[in-house]
Amino acid sequence: MASTKRLQERVLLPRTAWILAEFVILFLLLALLARRAASLGEDRGAAPTWLAALALVCEEWFAFVWALGMNCKWSPVRFDTRPDNLLPGELPALDMFVTTADPALEPPVITVNTVLSLLALDYPDVGKLACYISDDGCSPVTCYALRQAAEFAALWVPFCKRHGVGVRAPFMYFSSAPPEAGTGAGTAGREFLESWAFMKSEYEKLVTRIENADEGSILRDAEFADFIDAERRNHPTIIKVLWDNTKSRRTGQGFPHLVYVSREKSPKHHHNFKAGAMNVLTRVSGVMTNAPIMLNVDCDMFANNPQVALHAMCLLLGFDDETESGFVQAPQKFYGALKDDPFGNQLEVAFKKLGYGVAGIQGFFYAGTGCFHRRKVVYGVPPPDTVKHERTGSPSYKELQIKFGSSKELIESSRNLISQGDVLSLDISSRVQVAKQVGACNYEAGTCWGKEIGWVYGSMTEDILTGQRIHATGWRSALMDTNPPAFMGCAPTGGPASLTQYKRWATGLLEILISWNSPILRSIFGRLQLRQCLAYMFIYVWPVRAPFELCYALMGPFCLLTNQSFLPKASDEGFRIPLALFLTYNIYNLMEYKECGLSARTWWNNHRMQRITSASAWILAFLTVLLKTMGLSETVFEVTRKESSTSDGGASPDDTDQGLFTFDSSPVFVPVTTLSILNIVAIAVGAWRVVVGTARGAPSGPGIGEFACCVWMVLCFWPFVRGLVRSGRYGIPWSVKVKASLIVSVFVHFCTRK
Repeated sequence: MASTKRLQERVLLPRTAWILAEFVILFLLLALLARRAASLGEDRGAAPTWLAALALVCEEWFAFVWALGMNCKWSPVRFDTRPDNLLPGELPALDMFVTTADPALEPPVITVNTVLSLLALDYPDVGKLACYISDDGCSPVTCYALRQAAEFAALWVPFCKRHGVGVRAPFMYFSSAPPEAGTGAGTAGREFLESWAFMKSEYEKLVTRIENADEGSILRDAEFADFIDAERRNHPTIIKVLWDNTKSRRTGQGFPHLVYVSREKSPKHHHNFKAGAMNVLTRVSGVMTNAPIMLNVDCDMFANNPQVALHAMCLLLGFDDETESGFVQAPQKFYGALKDDPFGNQLEVAFKKLGYGVAGIQGFFYAGTGCFHRRKVVYGVPPPDTVKHERTGSPSYKELQIKFGSSKELIESSRNLISQGDVLSLDISSRVQVAKQVGACNYEAGTCWGKEIGWVYGSMTEDILTGQRIHATGWRSALMDTNPPAFMGCAPTGGPASLTQYKRWATGLLEILISWNSPILRSIFGRLQLRQCLAYMFIYVWPVRAPFELCYALMGPFCLLTNQSFLPKASDEGFRIPLALFLTYNIYNLMEYKECGLSARTWWNNHRMQRITSASAWILAFLTVLLKTMGLSETVFEVTRKESSTSDGGASPDDTDQGLFTFDSSPVFVPVTTLSILNIVAIAVGAWRVVVGTARGAPSGPGIGEFACCVWMVLCFWPFVRGLVRSGRYGIPWSVKVKASLIVSVFVHFCTRK
C-alpha cells in the first residue's frame, strides 16, 4: 500500500526587498543607456563617437545580462523532504555511478573514499543497490585500489551501520578524534573506542597499500592480467565484479554490488569524454542490474549524508505527477575549503540564489555530479502527459534496436523498464560478457546514444546539455538541499586549476549556445519553458560576456593614455548615474553574501575572481570556440587536478601561503597580466598629465571616473600585480611578463600615435 504521508513539501521563499533592489539597478542601467544614447548626438569634445557607441553597446549587454539574472532569481523555492515517511518495501533499486579519468590527477585514494561512502549508505535493502566505477584511465592501480576497498568495506559498512556514523568517507571520519557519547555516532564506551581504533588502523593500512602499489607487481597477479599491454587510449573493455552482494546471504557481509568498468578505447573512435563514459555505465548497468533510478557522482564527491538516497526518493516518489522530478540535483558543496573563498570556486551564493530561483521555474540545472536520474528519462521517454497523446503500448523490438543498439539483453531490459518493469539480475557475474559487448567503442554506431538517449554529445559540458535535453522533453527537476549536505567535494586550491576549470566550463557552454542544441531552439521546437530558456541563457553567455567586459575594461586606460573621457565628469549631473549604479550594484552583491552567512572578504574575493576569470578563462574559451567554428583548432578536455586526501583528512599540498595565486607559463595568465600592467601604466601617465596640466593651467581630458575604473581594475587584479614582483610559484613567469609587456607596448603605441 502506498504511503499516505507527504514525502516532500515545496516552499515558496519570499524576496520582495530583493526584487525592488534589482529593479532599482535595472532602472539605473536603463538611465545610463538613455543618457549614453542622448550624448551620441552631442559634440562636447569628450570622446570620439566610436568610443561612445562602443560604450553604449557594452552597457546594453550589461543590462541584458542583468535582466537574465533577474529572471533566474525571481521565484525561488525550497524542497523539504521527509524520509521518515517512506515505506521501505516500496523503495526502488538504485544504481550508483562513480567516474574517474586520470589516476595522476585524481588519486585512487580519493575514488576509494567516495566509493566507500556510497557502499555504506542507509537503505532498507542493500540488495537493491549497486555501485559502478568508470575508469577512463584504464589503470590497474585504480582497479587494485577498488579491490582493496571491497575487502575493507566488509569491515567499514557494518561499523558505520552499527554505530550510526554520520560521515561515511573514512578519510573525513578519521580526521577528528572519536566522537563523545551522545553525539549520535555511537557510545564512547570501551567497545566503541576499540572498534574505532581498529577501523582507523585498518584504514591507514588500506591507504598505505594503495599509495605504495606498484603497477608492475599488480600486473603479476592473474586477477589483473587484463591490463597487460593495455594502453590508456587503446584497449578492450575491462569489467570486473569486485563484489557480488548475493554473497552476503552466505557470509553476512551486506553491502552493494561493486563493479569496475573501463570501456573500450581505440584511436579510430572518438570517446566523447565523460558523456561517453556515462553512456557506457548506463548500458552496462542496464544489462546487469537495470535499476530504475541512477545516481552519478564524480570521484571526489563523497556522500556526506548517509540518508541522501532516502531524501532523493522523497522527491522522486513524493509528487502526484512524476513529471515534477525527472531528476533530482544536489548542490555542490566543498570540504576543507579555504577561508573566504580566495579563488571564487565554492559557488555558495550561486547555488543559494540562482539555484533556488531556477528551481522555481522548470527546475535546477543538471550539474554533472550529485544527481539522481530516472533511467527512463535518460532513455528519452517523454513525461506521462505527452505519452497519453501518442501511440500507447510497448515499443517494438525494431524501434528499440534502432535506439539502443544490437544487444538483445539491453533491448529487453529497456523494454521492461519503459513498460514499468524492473529487472534485477541475481547473478551479475554471469552478465559480464554481455556488459563487455555494450561497452565496445563501436557499439553506438547507428544508434541514438549521445543524441536522443543518454548523456548528450557535442559539448565539453555534457552535464548541463543533458539536463537541458531532459527539460526540453517536458520533464522538470527538483533541487535537494539537505542538512547535512548531501555530497561534499574538493574545490581546486590554486590559480591554474581554478582557471582551467572555468575555461573548460565556458568552452562547453559556448559550444551549446551556438549549436543546434541552443536553448532558444529547444524552447521554440521543444517543451523548454521560456523562463527556463532564459535561465539557461544566463549560464551559456558566460564566455560571451568576456569580449564586452574586456572592451569596457580597456576604455579607462585608453582614455587616460589619449587624454579623453567616456564617463561624465564629476561636475556633470550625469555623473550621479554611474556613481549610483556602481555603489548600488556592489552593495546589493555584498548583501547577498551577508545573507548567506559569508564575510565581506568572501564577497570581494568572488568579485575579484569574476573579473580575473572573465579576462582570462572566459576570453580564451571564447577564442577557442571561435577558432573551432572556423575549423582552425579542436577543443581539448582538461581534467582538473584533485588534491589527494590523507588518512587524517588533510590535503596533500603545503598549507603555507594557501589562498595565494600560483602561476605557470599557461596562456591563460597573459590577458590579466597585460591588463594589470596596462592599468598601472595608464594611471601613471594620467596622473602625470594631471600634474603637468594643472601647472600649465590646461584642462584635463579624463575625469575621476576613468581614474576610478583603472584603480578598481588594479585592485581586482591585485594577485597579478603582486605576482609581477614575486618569484617562484607565486611569481608570474618571465615568459608571460614578456608577452604581456609586448601587448601593452603595442596598445600604448596605438593610443599615443598622432
